[in-house]
Amino acid sequence: MLQNRPFVTGAELARELGVDVRTVRRYVAAVQELGFPVEGERGPAGGYRLRPGYKLPPLMFTEDEAAAVVLGLMSAKRLGVPTSDAALAKINRVLPARLRVRTESLEQVAFTSPAGIAPAGETVLMLADAAQRRRRVTAQYTSHSGAETSREITPYGLVVHGGRWYLAAFDHGREDLRTFRVDRLRDVEIGGPGREMGRGFDAVEHVVKSFAQVPWTHEVVVDLERPVHVALAQMDGTRLTMRVESLDYMARVLASLDTDFTVVGPPELNTALNRLAARLARPAAAPTPPR
Repeated sequence: MLQNRPFVTGAELARELGVDVRTVRRYVAAVQELGFPVEGERGPAGGYRLRPGYKLPPLMFTEDEAAAVVLGLMSAKRLGVPTSDAALAKINRVLPARLRVRTESLEQVAFTSPAGIAPAGETVLMLADAAQRRRRVTAQYTSHSGAETSREITPYGLVVHGGRWYLAAFDHGREDLRTFRVDRLRDVEIGGPGREMGRGFDAVEHVVKSFAQVPWTHEVVVDLERPVHVALAQMDGTRLTMRVESLDYMARVLASLDTDFTVVGPPELNTALNRLAARLARPAAAPTPPR
């Protein structure tokens, strides 16, 4: 109403909104707190207007866009960026009610490392909402081997770990706790009440422990010149221990570290590193001249 008229009296706003003038004043104060330049005039004929030259753009996000904005501000907040908390509060206040409830549930997402491959925003919103309200979820899940199964689960928490998104959840079909890759979940639908999690359950601890239990083929031990964070690895001073399925993958991880290192074991890791070094040392092909 303020955007479409040069001036509106308090009485007109109260009548059109179906509230009293005192409530109108509260509404105006709330809008001013959001940073919008609403100016007021006192007196019997007093009213309100938007500052001349100011236009309020409509805030219309899709669920994916809203999730991206909120998650970006949450990451900035965790990095200590000034005012990111206030910006997040403003965004949540002006989103439509249904979408706001979902984005506010993203406050429960835990980060052990920066986010890398991001799943669909709508999927993240639905799982975060289900975890907060403790609702059952049905979904299709594609395993590491490519097998597809239908799952009925109760989400307990979303965790960003090692650059990927994971879901700690109770799997009703298997009657046990499970860890799911969020980008492998699809056709997610929220259902009825879920299973309450045990007291003291920690989604981050569950996800990290679940990786330690995976029977990877190789255990590698490397001495670093200085401590460097490596996702999914254990550090004891400058000694890095990690279980992996592929030594070629581990060679690429070590090559990306900003420090010198010495391989303790297995010896085959040195072979993988030499193979990677030889490939990178090959001269690049000359560019094809334009015709």
